[in-house]
Amino acid sequence: MAAGFGGICARGGRSAVNAMDATAARTKQEILRGRLVALGFDEVRFATLAELGGERLNAWIAAGQHADMHWMERTAEKRLQPTLVLSEARAVIMLGVNYASDAAGATVPGATGEPRATWARYALHEDYHDTIKVGLNAAGNVLKEMYGATREDYRAYVDTGPVLERGWAAKAGLGFIGKNAMLISRRHGNWLFLATILTRQEFLPDAPVRQQATDFADTGLLCGKCTRCLEACPTQAFAAPGVVDARRCVSYQTIENKGIIPRELRAGIGNRIYGCDVCLEVCPWNRFAQAGRSVLLVARRELAGLTVRDVLALTPARFAEVFRKTPIKRVKLAGLLRNACIVAGNSGDVSLLESLVRLAAHESPLVRAHAVWAVRKLGGEPALASARLAETDAAVLAEYAAPVATL
Repeated sequence: MAAGFGGICARGGRSAVNAMDATAARTKQEILRGRLVALGFDEVRFATLAELGGERLNAWIAAGQHADMHWMERTAEKRLQPTLVLSEARAVIMLGVNYASDAAGATVPGATGEPRATWARYALHEDYHDTIKVGLNAAGNVLKEMYGATREDYRAYVDTGPVLERGWAAKAGLGFIGKNAMLISRRHGNWLFLATILTRQEFLPDAPVRQQATDFADTGLLCGKCTRCLEACPTQAFAAPGVVDARRCVSYQTIENKGIIPRELRAGIGNRIYGCDVCLEVCPWNRFAQAGRSVLLVARRELAGLTVRDVLALTPARFAEVFRKTPIKRVKLAGLLRNACIVAGNSGDVSLLESLVRLAAHESPLVRAHAVWAVRKLGGEPALASARLAETDAAVLAEYAAPVATL
C-alpha cells in the first residue's frame, strides 16, 4: 500500500516538475519572441525540425521548372534534411519582415508623357539581404545571452541558404502557401521577407494557421476557389496551382536569367523592368496588410521615378551610383539595359528609338540583341542599317532575321 502510494506521489511529482519546466520554457520563449520583434522582425514563429517530404521539390526539378538555377538541384537534399545544414538541429525560428508600403505602387510618373517602368516592390529598398542580416546578427547575440548558444549552435539565412523558407514558415504558422506559390500571411498579405534561424536549441512549436494534411504545406490552404493569381500571370508561368515554371516567370527572366530573354515572352513582360509582383498584387489577402515598420529596411522609393529613357541612358558610372546597395545591382548594367530595351519596345513610344539605335551598337551582344528587337518592334528598322553591317554575333543576327510577326 505504501509502495503504491509512494509510486503515485513520485509520478505526480515528476508531472508537476515537467509542467513547471514547460511553463518556464514557454515564458522564456515568449521573452525571446518579444526581443526579436524589438529588433525589427514583424513575425517570429517557431517550428520543430523534421525531414520534409521531397515529392514536390524533386518533381519541380525533374521537370526542369527551375530553369538554370542549378543550385536548387545541388542543395535539394539539404533543403529536405536540415540536419545536413546544421548537425543536431532541433528547431527553426522563422522571421518575417513586412515590406508593405503606403505608397500607391511601385511606379511613379516621370516627365509628362514619358514611359515608365515597374519595379518589384522589394527592389525599391536597399538590398534586404544586407539590412536584414544586421537583425539576424543581433538575434544571434540574443540567443547567446538567453540560451548560451555559440556560433556553432545555429545557422541564420536571409533567402540565400539551403532552406525551404516558405515551407517552414507555413509549418510555424507564419502563413500558408498560396496558389501563387508564395507565403501568404493573414496579417501582412503577400509582403513579407523571410529569414530563417536553424538552431540546436529546442523550442515549443507554434501552431500552423490550420491543420495541414501533410507535414509540409498544403497549397492554397486558405485560397478557397480564388484563382486570380493564376489568371493574372502575364506569361502563364503557373504549371499548376502553387507550381511556377521559372522558365516562363517574369521575375526569373528579368533577374536570374543572364542571357537572351525568349522572344515569345517579351510582350508579356510589358513594362516590368525588374521582377514582377502581379501574382502577389491581385491576392485578396492583401487587404489586411498594413505598412511595415521598416526597422530593418531602407526605402529607395526614388528609383521608381526613373523613366525608361533614364535607364536606357545609363553609363557604368551612373549605374553604380544610382543602384548602389540595392538588389538591382545583381543584374549588372547589361542585364538592366536588356530589360529596359524590352520595356521600351513594348511601350510603343517611337521617341525612344534614338536611344535604342545607339544601344544596337553597344559593346554587349546581350544589349544589342534586345535593342535590335525593340527598334524593329517600334518600326525603326531602317535606322539599324549601319549597325547591321557591323554585326557578327549570332544571337544579335537572329534578332535581325526574326520575322516581324514574331516580335
